Amino acid sequence: MLIYVVRRLLIAIPLILLVVIANFLLIALAPGDPVALLVGDFPAPPEYVAQVRADYGLDQPVAVQLWRYLGQVAQGNFGFSFANRMPVLQLIGLRVGATLLLTLTALTFASLVGILLGVIAARRRGTWLDLTSSVAALIGYAIPEFWLGQLLILLFAVGLGWLPSQGFTSPRLEATGFAYARDVAWHLVLPAFALSLRYLALITRMTRAAMLDVLQADYVRTARAKGASERAVLLVHALRNAAAPVITVIGYNLGFVLAGSALVETVYSWPGIGRLLFESIGKRDYPVLTAILFMVSLTIVLANLLTDLVHSWLDPRVRRA
Repeated sequence: MLIYVVRRLLIAIPLILLVVIANFLLIALAPGDPVALLVGDFPAPPEYVAQVRADYGLDQPVAVQLWRYLGQVAQGNFGFSFANRMPVLQLIGLRVGATLLLTLTALTFASLVGILLGVIAARRRGTWLDLTSSVAALIGYAIPEFWLGQLLILLFAVGLGWLPSQGFTSPRLEATGFAYARDVAWHLVLPAFALSLRYLALITRMTRAAMLDVLQADYVRTARAKGASERAVLLVHALRNAAAPVITVIGYNLGFVLAGSALVETVYSWPGIGRLLFESIGKRDYPVLTAILFMVSLTIVLANLLTDLVHSWLDPRVRRA
């Protein structure tokens, strides 16, 4: 197991380096000039524009900028935000908590409910319950998150008035303690559900497929022949052995949930890094863009690494592959 972990780490380190380089080059070679944002709309003397460009190192060739950027990243420095006038890490630190709350809530809900629905659909294979869950999963997987978010706002916020439509907390409510947590949870319901539906559908389908394969295995028939209860057969024998592909799907989608939160956060004005990413694109705030893309890419790489380790622990045959 230790050899397998070291081998996976040795693969992950150069992959992360390539991701950093690719993110920087994509942003640096994109159209647009961040100096225009720094200078403003009013006419500025050429000398002042040149001085601003030199202060931020934008007058250097892309190769020199890349080398300087890699050195800064190695020291944990992701630069200074052009638009927000503060260090990038400090800016992201103010937003990452809201994004983690949204994404972890959405993925936890999708995982628990998806596994439950998948087990029920596999147990009731061929019935109306199986057909309904399968059709609902296909529809849920096909609906775009931003469109679903707007539909939920129109129904539950505008039409019924049950839930708030935007924000992290109520602007006129100065609550603390439990009242504050309840207000945040109330605002979390719609964006978390909008973000989770796609992954809920995927986990449901994967759990159902894995359970159907396991339920036909010889050891499941043997357990039933020995008089094991149906609950024990499903949870102890079947679900435990079907967990590997389901956990793999959940782990691989952890980073994509983080990346996909940008649209949902924009629709609901959720103050996370996804909305910050959307705002930074419009403002051409390159240091923030590269830092967020690096963080998302690093999350995907680490989530895949952790998933591989969990999968190898559940199935030792993976380590010998």
